[in-house]
Amino acid sequence: MPNSVTYQGDAVSGNVELKKGLSERQLRMIAIGGVIGAGLFVGSGVIIGDVGPGVFITYILCGALIIMVMRMLAEMAVAKPATGSFADYARDALGNWAGFSVGWLYWYFWVIVVGFEAIAGAKIIQFWWPDVSLWLTSLILLIAMTATNLVSVKAFGEFEFWFASIKVGAIIAFLVIGGAYVCGAWPSHFGETHFSNLTAHGGLFPNGSWAVTAAMVTVIFSMVGAEIATIAAAESENPEKAVAKAANSVIWRIGIFYVGSVFLVVCILPWNDESIAASPYVAAFTKMGVPYADHIMNAVVLTAVLSCLNAGMYTASRMLFVLAARREAPQALVKVTSRGVPAAAILASSVVGFIGVIAAAFSPDTIFAFLLNSSGAVILFVYGLICVSQIVLRYRNGSANLRVKMWLFPVLSILTVLVILGLLIQMGITPGLRSQLGLSLGSWAVLIVLFLVNRWVMARRPVVESAPLTAPSKRVLVLANETADSRELLAELHEIGAANNAKYLVVVPDNPIETGVADTHGPLDMVEATRAAAQARLDHTLAALHEANLDAEGAHGDFRPLRALADAVDTFKPDQIVIATLPPERSVWQRFDVVDRARAEFPNIPVTHIVADPASIDPELSR
Repeated sequence: MPNSVTYQGDAVSGNVELKKGLSERQLRMIAIGGVIGAGLFVGSGVIIGDVGPGVFITYILCGALIIMVMRMLAEMAVAKPATGSFADYARDALGNWAGFSVGWLYWYFWVIVVGFEAIAGAKIIQFWWPDVSLWLTSLILLIAMTATNLVSVKAFGEFEFWFASIKVGAIIAFLVIGGAYVCGAWPSHFGETHFSNLTAHGGLFPNGSWAVTAAMVTVIFSMVGAEIATIAAAESENPEKAVAKAANSVIWRIGIFYVGSVFLVVCILPWNDESIAASPYVAAFTKMGVPYADHIMNAVVLTAVLSCLNAGMYTASRMLFVLAARREAPQALVKVTSRGVPAAAILASSVVGFIGVIAAAFSPDTIFAFLLNSSGAVILFVYGLICVSQIVLRYRNGSANLRVKMWLFPVLSILTVLVILGLLIQMGITPGLRSQLGLSLGSWAVLIVLFLVNRWVMARRPVVESAPLTAPSKRVLVLANETADSRELLAELHEIGAANNAKYLVVVPDNPIETGVADTHGPLDMVEATRAAAQARLDHTLAALHEANLDAEGAHGDFRPLRALADAVDTFKPDQIVIATLPPERSVWQRFDVVDRARAEFPNIPVTHIVADPASIDPELSR
């Protein structure tokens, strides 16, 4: 049998079980800490100043929105686990344009966050060492987190576990100490309760009740990250269980960490205290007499920033990997290392982060400001598409087989969409946020244009005629994947062999998309599962050909079908090529004109195109 042609890192077995990359301990802490960002420790001070003591109601409203989105996401994820997560659900519900949009928008959001967090981390380090270079420190932090992600998913998980542990530990410590202080159980203020600050300085809503909802636009961005657990779950032992747990636990995470801690801050200090704006938690600890509060909290904030940077790199790379696996990004990005790490996707994502850091160093008010503003509303677009996808899929598929269901469907689902639309409108009428909405819409528009241009270019490719068959075929090269076991292909090969006593080489590309593996496996075990799925299809096809007494051999091919074909032509020297695909509406190969491009690349070899009926394919091999 000819040597298999595979991509680097493909020395694997036939085991298709999902590998365990993240332990339950790591995933649990990622889920708990994912919702706690640096925005809680620092950005909440500005929001308190804008709203007043009633700011905790703003956090309740935003938390409710995140909980609704996570519940809808959990319904879809448990019903149909997929490595592409919400990008795949948008694609299923609304079409390829929606999956393309969600994937690229979400990737863009996180690569900008990566650059921003690297700069934020460097600024915190300047608290202790004021003379260090801001941009050089940012690059060092970014390189360190990139290296962590390149090592293995376990390395990412372990770093994130300890980063999240520190964040969670700091919040719990604040809740315990602050709760004791407010309730009069703190030693230095024993017996003195501190709830008067809620009303003593202009009432609960000194800036008007409208400020409560107006601040939601800012608060919602500090809560982004809960959905990361659904992406990381794809590389855990039990993805469905992990997604359900993450969705359920987000309720108490937001309730305790955000609402509880912010409520204590406005009880401990007057809302208009100048020290709150700089760092509310430092100010609160200082008020309670905790020594070295500024150093302790800056260390915690640095940890939160590095956690966000680490998770952002992971999330961006996995979404880019999914886009490549769906042929919506360069195919080289789907490659993984022997450790199951999508190194190309990680490096590509880090490059944009590096660009952001350099832009912040040399053009902070133009290029970097543009990058930040152009991603400002992106996460609301993504959340909105998640909600609409859940509504469409629920109406389309029903709820009989759902193990996790959205509450009070469709009322809460529709209400969540309306709230998101309201936040976008709020951004449009707020002068300081209007540019973010406009530039973010521009980013989305560019993606839609690129999607449409790509389809237009594909549709206008000229049809290439095959070379005429001048003599009976003796050496037939067969390229197939999803259709390798189809009735139409086997009938055509049998007819050729019966007439000419031909010799066959069947090549099945090791492609995670055509084998269906990309829908059910993450980077960690994708190579093994793809290889096993391709081998199953190859064995099935060869068995059918051998049963018909045809002289057939088989080989694996490169994950790029045209590369697999070219390699096989070089070694097998065929006098006829047969390519089998699904119908145009279901075929990735037809979408990218594999047949016409093969005819153009091998003008002297006749190329026969077989279109298989999906109903004729063995369902056991098409899962």
